[in-house]
Amino acid sequence: MPGPVSRLLAALAALVVAAVALPACKKSSGPIRIGIINSVTGPEAPIGELMTNGYLMAQDDLKKEGIDIAIVTEDDTGKPQVAMSGLEKLATRDNVAAIVGPYPSSSSNAAAKLAEKYKLPILIPAASKEEITRQNYQWVFRINAPTNLYSSVVIDLALASGQPKTIAIIAENTDFGTSAAATARLYAPKKGLTIVADEAYSKGSPDYRSMLSQVKAKNPDLVFLVSYVADAILLMRQSREIGLSPQAFLGGGAGFGTPQFAAEKDVSGFMLASTQWTDDSGWPGAKEWGVRYQARFNKEATYHAACAYEALRIMGETVAKAGGDREKTRAGLKGGAWDGIMGKVKFEDYDGYQNQNNHPMLVQQIVDGQFATVWPSQFAAKKAVYPHPGWK
Repeated sequence: MPGPVSRLLAALAALVVAAVALPACKKSSGPIRIGIINSVTGPEAPIGELMTNGYLMAQDDLKKEGIDIAIVTEDDTGKPQVAMSGLEKLATRDNVAAIVGPYPSSSSNAAAKLAEKYKLPILIPAASKEEITRQNYQWVFRINAPTNLYSSVVIDLALASGQPKTIAIIAENTDFGTSAAATARLYAPKKGLTIVADEAYSKGSPDYRSMLSQVKAKNPDLVFLVSYVADAILLMRQSREIGLSPQAFLGGGAGFGTPQFAAEKDVSGFMLASTQWTDDSGWPGAKEWGVRYQARFNKEATYHAACAYEALRIMGETVAKAGGDREKTRAGLKGGAWDGIMGKVKFEDYDGYQNQNNHPMLVQQIVDGQFATVWPSQFAAKKAVYPHPGWK
């Protein structure tokens, strides 16, 4: 039986084969090539798989619109230097009209610089490091919210739900983790919270008990964590082992918003995690799209898949209208507006950002392995359980 990596590679190969077989495009004379940079292998492959699923669904829906695109995929293995090499191949050898991806912030930040050099439109679907769209780039666009909202939205929920006074920050020392920790470090004191612990760790470590014990000794009311999937699970498992029990565990998106994490019911319960998308947000078509995703892949949709889907859908429509011309595609992204499963999308310049979609962040809570939107109130499907009821 083929393993998960083999299935991923087969799915990506199917993207290319299916794209070439599409019927004639109503808006161009033939298939237009779009590059996708994704983490198919490596430590971020679990999230890469979710994004591949989103891309597959977007290609199907573009086909229904009569939009003829051929997908060319590069695997960055979660490494910036590999992402840069992949972008150069797509820009020169493959002569794609535009690019969607990569996923990790480190890869996206590196790829963005090269996309600007090659004057190649790139749409970032999920990487959140703030600097990506704060470098006066003209060819770099981002659909998802930047990192500062990952911390502020969950802190706001905690303050609206209880009376926490102290917070501990635990974040991996990657571009994403460093950026998220920095924004939490700035935001928490503004909201009256005292930071009693601030820990950076190397991702993929086998044991975090010593660090977590130091955090426990500070008795924080809130613990804000920023991790990808494997570390998210291990950190919570070891928090339970040592008895770290704050009023709330706050997750900065990423690993805390995945089915893999939610499935670990003994440690994932009542986690409050920031997210870019939920199926119960009320955004146009979000609920129906989530149902379609569940039926196709037999798992609950995540924001990673939704971001990937909407990014490729928007890029596909824009590239088709531009006839594959890079400059016209750039102009189309800059001047366009969309309303779909991620709500309203418009790439704007504001607060030091360029070509950034001003996207609202949500908070979802996991109860018995299931996600529900609990914040902000205008998007909430349920009321948050607060404080954390403690370990069983």
